[in-house]
Amino acid sequence: MTDIVTRTNLSDLLGTPIVDATGRVMGRVCEVAMETDKNHDTVDALVVRSSHLSGKGRLGRKRADRYIPVEHVKQTATGALKLIGNPSHDTFPQEGHYFLLERDLLDQQIIDVSGRKVVRVNDVDFVWSTRDNHLELRVSEVEVGLRGAVRRLLKGLAPQKTIEAVARQFAPRVIPWDFVDLIEVDPARRVHLKIEHQRLAQMHPSDIADILEELSPLEREAVFTTLDEEIAAEALEEVAPKLQMSLIDGLDSERVADIVEEMDPAAAADLLAELPDERSEAILEQMEPTERQEMQDLLGFHVNSAAGRMTTEFLFLSKDATVADAITAVRNFEGEPELLTDLYLSDEQQRLVGVIPLARILLAKPETQIDSLAEKRFTQIHSDLHQDDVAELFDKYNLRELPVVNKDDRLVGVIRADNVIGFLRSEH
Repeated sequence: MTDIVTRTNLSDLLGTPIVDATGRVMGRVCEVAMETDKNHDTVDALVVRSSHLSGKGRLGRKRADRYIPVEHVKQTATGALKLIGNPSHDTFPQEGHYFLLERDLLDQQIIDVSGRKVVRVNDVDFVWSTRDNHLELRVSEVEVGLRGAVRRLLKGLAPQKTIEAVARQFAPRVIPWDFVDLIEVDPARRVHLKIEHQRLAQMHPSDIADILEELSPLEREAVFTTLDEEIAAEALEEVAPKLQMSLIDGLDSERVADIVEEMDPAAAADLLAELPDERSEAILEQMEPTERQEMQDLLGFHVNSAAGRMTTEFLFLSKDATVADAITAVRNFEGEPELLTDLYLSDEQQRLVGVIPLARILLAKPETQIDSLAEKRFTQIHSDLHQDDVAELFDKYNLRELPVVNKDDRLVGVIRADNVIGFLRSEH
């Protein structure tokens, strides 16, 4: 049976005196240790620093530092912790992996999935409880708001009760410990929120991109490598070219190829165009033949031309098709269906002859000839038109997307509004 005894926080716990059976102060708590291999919320030991002894011991700390298991202390009426039993004071095994909360957690940046942003850890909240007559200390949440920051700022300048009263004037902003996971991206440990695939799938790619931009390079790499190809592709499309290069720099060509294949073709071509030729060729070699040929075709166009900004993910049908044929084509579309706004009609020579808003298809009867639903007056552009002229056409006609044709008037791609927004944003 477990009973809650009291709550505390890391700011208050640090500096708490530890007394022996005679009441003599042995030292004060200077760290709180958790064994990462166990992956739980229970604190394993308190690191206690006394005022005597010197020299370096294991973990690079002074020999005066004692590692006391939490089960060997109890609370006293004065707020001190009393040592019970006769624990070994330096019991951390050499091969153990320990996470020290002040060193490895305070002031670190973590991802707030709910708030869709990166925040800084200002304090850690604990719950003291008893289990089978032994004291337990469990982490309940991390504080990322002003309450924890004020508590730490005022520590040592006023009595603890006064500090807590001031801190509680600020609304709590906490993240449950269940959502905090440990990752090691280098010898210095870092932390981030546990981001499950379902949570990521619910986040907008722009939010993921914003989070990646706020992280340090090592944390950014550690988070990005956990994303599946589809989510990584969507996030990669939303970040600036310089950050794109940074994110894929540490990935092998096969992994990058998998991500590129999930990207919008226009965005993928822009990414590959920014890479050194050797790196770009290595990625292309790892792509499926169809996607590789598509990329090579797009890379052959000038980057500032209409063709350099177009995507090849569109639907075109014969003018003799029916609404039923169109619906089947939409269902079998391998691109992102939510991006479809128009369907395109071609004649026997594959020349563009009509444009149909998708809504008309949905409202018509299955047997209807789609040619009767088409807009015969439409705007099309040639593949060599400069991107600035493309932007002017979007503004002039308030377009959703614009078909791109080659010199024979055959449809080769479309430019969507988000493509235009993307290159306009990159220019400013």
